[in-house]
Amino acid sequence: MTEAPELLFFADDGNTPNNPRLPALLFRAALPPGDPTAAEALFAAHGWPPAWRNGIHPYHHFHPDAHEALAIVAGRVRVMLGGEGGRALDLDAGDVVVLPAGVGHRNLGTSADLLVVGAYPAGQSPSECRGSPGEHDRAVARITQVPDPVRDPVKGRAWPL
Repeated sequence: MTEAPELLFFADDGNTPNNPRLPALLFRAALPPGDPTAAEALFAAHGWPPAWRNGIHPYHHFHPDAHEALAIVAGRVRVMLGGEGGRALDLDAGDVVVLPAGVGHRNLGTSADLLVVGAYPAGQSPSECRGSPGEHDRAVARITQVPDPVRDPVKGRAWPL
């Protein structure tokens, strides 16, 4: 299991605000592959109640009002984080990425068996933005109001790291 996450910083690109203060966290091999209940239990134990099992949308989007944890339970996915000019990453079963409010993400391609468990900090419920005209400025104001999670969803350490 990965001890320390990779910290990923993304700048505002004019469409996707990303987060001006918090990095995305990438935990490699953080979970046993193939067991969604293990991901759900880990997230719940650290104050991130699991919210869904599915995949990742194939279009750029972000949540201006909630942080999000994505556990790759099965399969593989190539994601773009940070909007159009962000960074493409290959994620494998067992990897977890934690996205602060405002960080853009998009599915660029998956294996047929992809399964993702998603979670949000207790009390947070996401809305979805796609970077359409007029959305950006309203989203920036909302992002600054989202409280930091008490703990990260993988290691349970105080946030921000």
